[in-house]
Amino acid sequence: QDTQLSIRGFGARSTFGVRGLRLYADGIPATMPDGQGQVSHFSLAGAERIEVLRGPFSALHGNSSGGVVQIWSADGAAPMHGHVQASAGRDASHALSASLRGAGGVLGYAFAASAFDTDGWRDHSAAKRTSFNARLHAALPGDGRVQLVANRFDAPDAQDPLGLTWAQVQADPRQATSAATQFDTRKSARQEQLGLRVERPVGGGHALEAMAYAGRRGIEQVLALPVAAQANPLNAGGVIDLDSDYGGVDLRWRWRGSLGGRALEVTAGGNADRQRQHRRGYENFAGSALGVRGALRRDERNRVDNLDQYAQAWWQFAERWSLLAGARRSEVRFRSRDGYVTAANPDDSGRVEYSDTTPVLGLTFAPHRDWRLYLSAGRGFETPTFNELGYRADGGAGLAFDLRPATSRNVELGAKWRNAHGARVEAALFRADTDDELAVARNVGGRSSFRNVGRARREGAEVSASLPLAEDWSLALAWTWLDARFRDGFPICTAAGCTAPSVLVPAGTAIPGTARQQAFARVQWQPRDWTFAFEAQGISAMGVNDTGSERAPGHVLAHVEAARTWRRARGSLRAFARVDNLFDRDHVGSVIVNEGNGRYYEPGPGRGWLLGLRWNWSAAGGD
Repeated sequence: QDTQLSIRGFGARSTFGVRGLRLYADGIPATMPDGQGQVSHFSLAGAERIEVLRGPFSALHGNSSGGVVQIWSADGAAPMHGHVQASAGRDASHALSASLRGAGGVLGYAFAASAFDTDGWRDHSAAKRTSFNARLHAALPGDGRVQLVANRFDAPDAQDPLGLTWAQVQADPRQATSAATQFDTRKSARQEQLGLRVERPVGGGHALEAMAYAGRRGIEQVLALPVAAQANPLNAGGVIDLDSDYGGVDLRWRWRGSLGGRALEVTAGGNADRQRQHRRGYENFAGSALGVRGALRRDERNRVDNLDQYAQAWWQFAERWSLLAGARRSEVRFRSRDGYVTAANPDDSGRVEYSDTTPVLGLTFAPHRDWRLYLSAGRGFETPTFNELGYRADGGAGLAFDLRPATSRNVELGAKWRNAHGARVEAALFRADTDDELAVARNVGGRSSFRNVGRARREGAEVSASLPLAEDWSLALAWTWLDARFRDGFPICTAAGCTAPSVLVPAGTAIPGTARQQAFARVQWQPRDWTFAFEAQGISAMGVNDTGSERAPGHVLAHVEAARTWRRARGSLRAFARVDNLFDRDHVGSVIVNEGNGRYYEPGPGRGWLLGLRWNWSAAGGD
């Protein structure tokens, strides 16, 4: 339904979508003004690269920037070229993608489209989705550039098998919860977005950049909320209907010059964003029929506005030393107008405002041209999203305006090395201390409520390497150690219908949804037109609730793949095959933190295969 994503423990609480992280597609925000993001409209079919920004410098991106993920499409360039790819795999899964890129005169274009369909590995988990991405760019006089990005995503009626208890996982990991089939739990998502970027040098090292974007996202989700629970006049029903219109602008000035005979770059600017959301809730029954849209139970018009100002400077103040300093001021305002008011359900309209300043400072030393050492520190700022404000932990109606933003202090020490032969090694030590940590209060019937739980700490180490071993051999490695804990104790609910917390979580308890260790390795052999690879990925045990009474066990999975390429005058044909989870290991693929019924676990798939063909072509010939 939605990809879960976390970086150094930020974003781990999300049961769907991406929170606590900032997302961008071709320089256009994919995170809405309230801090909620989705990677669903990222177009991998036309992607050239993906960049991940971790640590304190993500603070320069504003609200909810515990990390930043950016996807960049390939530029259109002459001659015209593209690809067509088709693949098939287990569980009646089929995928088709195509891209087209080219340029003529001052105009370049890049189009990409994809479609995916699957019956799903678990019962009641069928899904399909289509996406399209277009990127047009043109040169402007004076080395300027204008870029237009448009994308569309549609995923109708993705079935949700819900989580399982540990006993259910052991009995049959492929089963769906009985409530999933009873209520036909499912989710539909659609999104259209348009963005424009203009870059223009104005002489003397000065340049101006402007960005504007607008989009619309619609969500309809059928939950497994019991009919009896909806007898409460304050209950918002078991069908969620969200329509969001959003957009914003960003204006910035950049100057490149020198100070004291050393290179200096200064950037300053501001951005404003707005999101309008129409949130409706309906009963998930009509008479004796379950899993259908019934009577209206909630009707709100919500709005969030943010206004940010930022500035940063980079100065190479000595031959081997450089300094980066910056700050950002963020103001975020939430407003809600309640349109569903009855004698038993009062007017829950309201508003709340958040603001913070997030400075950042970094120092880099280069003892050698291939080696960098760095130390950085900064603050982070994360407001609750509309989805987190949407349901009060006490079971009342209206938005949870009592939630406070989480603020964090981040520090990182690291090193990066690379050489002319393509070898690369990176290592980092990091710590992030958070005040007013936002955590899951409870997950009941597929609906989440949140709370502030005091202080938390995330600290750890990361190492990654990409190493050529021989002429045809290469090795890629990555390892992360993370210790994420609550530093304050707090009371929680442990029963399904509880609204008055009474069980104490002691200070020092691990934050659920985070694993202490993760590792990945890939060995690749590429003789002539063949490619063979072996991959292994492992993750340690992961807590699933605040008390730590249950944990998803750790696991190690192995994967193999092979490919063969045939080169022709007008392009190349590549056939590929892959086996995932080679040894058919049982494992938990994801968890639902604090699920109120104890159904924390979402089992990952067993052994599976993938076969495909890809044709890369060019109007001028070659690969």
